[in-house]
Amino acid sequence: MMKERVQSIGRFLSGMIMPNMGVFIAWGIITALFIPDGWIPNEKFATLVSPMLSYLLPMIIGYTGGYSVYKQRGAVVGAIATIGVVVGADIPMFMGAMMAGPLGGICIKWFDDAMKNKIPAGFEMLVNNFSAGIIGAFLAIIGLLVINPVCLGITAVLNLGVQFFVDNRLLPLTAIFVEPAKVLFLNNAINHGIFSPLGIEQAASAGKSIFFMIESNPGPGMGLLLAYCLVGKGSAKSSAPGAAIIHFLGGIHEIYFPYVLMNPVVILAPMAGNMCAIFILQLLNGGLIAAASPGSIFAELMMTPRGGFFVNILAILIACAVSFILSLVLLKFFGKDEDLETAQQKVKSMKAQSKGLTIEDDAQRHVGAGLVNKIVFACDAGMGSSAMGATMLRKKLKAAGLNNIEVIHASVSEIPSDAQIIVTHHELKERAQSSNPSARLVTISNFMGAPEYDELVKELVKSQSVTV
Repeated sequence: MMKERVQSIGRFLSGMIMPNMGVFIAWGIITALFIPDGWIPNEKFATLVSPMLSYLLPMIIGYTGGYSVYKQRGAVVGAIATIGVVVGADIPMFMGAMMAGPLGGICIKWFDDAMKNKIPAGFEMLVNNFSAGIIGAFLAIIGLLVINPVCLGITAVLNLGVQFFVDNRLLPLTAIFVEPAKVLFLNNAINHGIFSPLGIEQAASAGKSIFFMIESNPGPGMGLLLAYCLVGKGSAKSSAPGAAIIHFLGGIHEIYFPYVLMNPVVILAPMAGNMCAIFILQLLNGGLIAAASPGSIFAELMMTPRGGFFVNILAILIACAVSFILSLVLLKFFGKDEDLETAQQKVKSMKAQSKGLTIEDDAQRHVGAGLVNKIVFACDAGMGSSAMGATMLRKKLKAAGLNNIEVIHASVSEIPSDAQIIVTHHELKERAQSSNPSARLVTISNFMGAPEYDELVKELVKSQSVTV
């Protein structure tokens, strides 16, 4: 499906940024503190800012891109290829790193596949080391002569397009595309694959960037969840307060996606809220020094430059208020009669009936005869909602006395091969299946109030007691 392909491409791009967010945050903190306009200006410490931006960040992106293709050898060659792109560029070469890094991994993988079982015994280390060096050196030259100019040309075109939106006050219209894309689990791809590179380049020259707040602003989602707290139904209403706390303070935006998918019309509320927030940010010159990840209120405030708190907080509050008011109206007039749990049970019942089974029979059929010892909770990036879900499931298993079952979290594209059960959001079902076809798949709709957690625990308690 097209959506899965777009998600996969976006996941690959954001996968080069997400694991390295600590480095981006470190650069942001150093910048916020020590540049001339920072909180505690320091000329010596400020010398760290430019080398980190021009060399460290692109190099680590290229390294990660190569690693994602072909592990350590791909990472080494990817890093060598990236240096060719970085040298001589007068802008942060993140786009070039995203090209050169994976290219290095692909090339060394092709070589290793071609030479498999053809290297004489005793010459393996020699061939491996020199092949990586020769291919890396060649790609570094290619990066300098080809990829570098291409990226500079693409960046120039993109800058013209972005400047057109900025000059004509059209940037708020991006919310029309950003909010629906987020709900389709493209949030990491949008934020870290598109806005972060643009934001870093803008922040390098202007000291801050509005692009860091277009996707990460927690206000639109917070307004939606607060509306569900007041006028939601059933488990959607009861789980909304907890979801609001996790979303706003923890920065896990995926937690509000199921509430939109329940009543798709309410997507208009966060869209309107974000449009208003972007308008305020653009009008009053707001923005962040570096990417806020995760998109919590704490991260937003930490990345806010000196003198910018009023504008950024105002944008978050306005986004929340507009989203809240519009969500109330939409839920009152278009809210569905059945609550979240009822809808989930209805889908489960229909699925079981299609197989000629009851819900209980269908669940038992998937447990299997052997003992389960590893469960993987998977989300898009493997760092946000999956970590939270794994913690919740781990506590439930411990309370049931199942201390021998390991529960970990991972990216939906990198599910371990020894996983026996995968728990993920239903929007990520196809990607989870392709990542590990042999594992049993448990899909959920609501990270907070998923009845599937308790059902899975009951199944495991029953199956393991029978096996023992």
